[in-house]
Amino acid sequence: MIYELDETNFDEHTAKGLKLVEFYTTWCTYCRNQRIELEEFKNSDIWIGIVDADESPSLPRRYGVNGFPTFVLLKDGEKIAEFVGFHQKSQLLNKLMNYIV
Repeated sequence: MIYELDETNFDEHTAKGLKLVEFYTTWCTYCRNQRIELEEFKNSDIWIGIVDADESPSLPRRYGVNGFPTFVLLKDGEKIAEFVGFHQKSQLLNKLMNYIV
């Protein structure tokens, strides 16, 4: 499932469990291409949140995000990993497997 997150709902959605959050901007070409890859996760059990960094600027600052797209992996609201740049679906799955098993 893919959830749109912003400053009003971010903490509520990421407080419990393992959550993958992508920080993006609408003007970023790599982010637009990343969205195509993320669409393949729509019907999976992997929880993915997306944050428009221009609309919710305090959230990327909170996690030290400087480039886009950037994925932050959270466990019970705490950052445990960061993946910077465009990632194909298989690359994301491989990275996530290190934290699931």
